[in-house]
Amino acid sequence: MRDRLMLLSGWAFGPASLEPLAELLREREPQLQVEIVALPQLADADAWLDELDARLPQESWLAGWSLGGMLATQLAARRGDACSGLITLCSNPCFRSRPDWDTAMPAEVFDAFHAAFRLGPDETLKRFGLLSSRGGFDPRTLARQLDVSRLEQPQATLDAGLQLLAGLDGREALRAFVGPQLHLFGGNDALVPRAAAQALLDWLPDIEVDVIDNASHGLPLERAEDVATAMLAFIRQGEED
Repeated sequence: MRDRLMLLSGWAFGPASLEPLAELLREREPQLQVEIVALPQLADADAWLDELDARLPQESWLAGWSLGGMLATQLAARRGDACSGLITLCSNPCFRSRPDWDTAMPAEVFDAFHAAFRLGPDETLKRFGLLSSRGGFDPRTLARQLDVSRLEQPQATLDAGLQLLAGLDGREALRAFVGPQLHLFGGNDALVPRAAAQALLDWLPDIEVDVIDNASHGLPLERAEDVATAMLAFIRQGEED
């Protein structure tokens, strides 16, 4: 049994944001070794994937939230059969819209956010936390929880992460990876449109895609119970297959 799950965090947030989810996964499936993976602390965006590939064990399930999911997607395609399966949470194949993928954050909105971050990172990070919690059941509490989980990182590292959010296109990687895939979206996500779920299913009809209604971009923290249930059902199914 391939019993290791690597859980990659999202942009700007640290392992604490995924700890409630990880704890539920460990409690419900004691045989599953769940490890939360912080994203690379590198200013060179092009080196992030290589760093993760060197650090994460082979023969494991790869899962990730938002940017973590986009990187997990690239790594799964790179590893092929050495990856047990792929799970993404609120992770759009293209975070920034493109002419051929418009179910994403509008390019002008993302570019304005990136420019604001370079001018005032602290205020922009607070705004990002508020956006991540918007649409949740209790957005104020969720925003505070996310704020506490934020990592202190150099601005250059955070900027590299934004470069990846702007530049990564996971569609071909998703098509190339033939292992099991589950992609979960939040129905009220203010950063990844709900419509991205259907667009992804239209792109690859044979994968598993689900939307958790009334959930924000902070899905893995806000709705850890629902996410853990979906993930474990999918992993058990993958092991049986």
